[in-house]
Amino acid sequence: MKFGVVQFPGSNCDDDAYHAIGAVVGQPVEFIWHQSESVSGFDAIILPGGFAFGDYLRTGAIARFSPVMRVVGKFARSGGPVLGICNGFQILLEAGLLPGAMLRNKGLRFLCRQVHVRVESTDTPFTCAARQGQVLKIPIAHMEGNYFCDAITLADLERNHQVIFRYVNPDGSAAAPENSATNPNGSLAAIAGICNRERNVVGLMPHPERAVESALGSTDGLVLFRSMIESLTRRAAVPA
Repeated sequence: MKFGVVQFPGSNCDDDAYHAIGAVVGQPVEFIWHQSESVSGFDAIILPGGFAFGDYLRTGAIARFSPVMRVVGKFARSGGPVLGICNGFQILLEAGLLPGAMLRNKGLRFLCRQVHVRVESTDTPFTCAARQGQVLKIPIAHMEGNYFCDAITLADLERNHQVIFRYVNPDGSAAAPENSATNPNGSLAAIAGICNRERNVVGLMPHPERAVESALGSTDGLVLFRSMIESLTRRAAVPA
């Protein structure tokens, strides 16, 4: 199996994602430049964090028009697993591959700190090695991480179990809406990550690639990358 990490002008977590896949979990990985018009040969795609195109206009608004996003869209629609981390999540929203939008953090400040998120569903390629209800300690680093959608979309997300990660207290319990220590950016329904209806595209604001080695303060992010490997291995074992 081979992973692809897309690089946009302004990406700054591409090397982190590359390191997590190649050096930590030991899988083949290559960078994909944003002008590429092919993702042939890749089994999974990661859109990393950063500030694609300097976040001009708004986060992800320009990156969505990069040639690579046309083929990432085709890859996703064919069932290929796509993971968007932080800025990658924002790009997936702008590209229409996930529903909703990002607002500025409730306190209008850039946030860089550890948070706790609860795994709400394990039937995605990115959470199949996790336990439902498992609490992960993973860092955030963003200014526009306040997830928002209209009431109808939120109802659909909840009904279809598309909320994959939710900000919680360290013990996994839900916090009061006004608890900014638990839901630091003010995201609607404390949403930290969602998936599409087909469940093969996931976006989350926390950075799992920054939580893969004990020296970083947590190894909880490994569960996402191990899930991807487990999912792809299962997929490869199914006869064509």
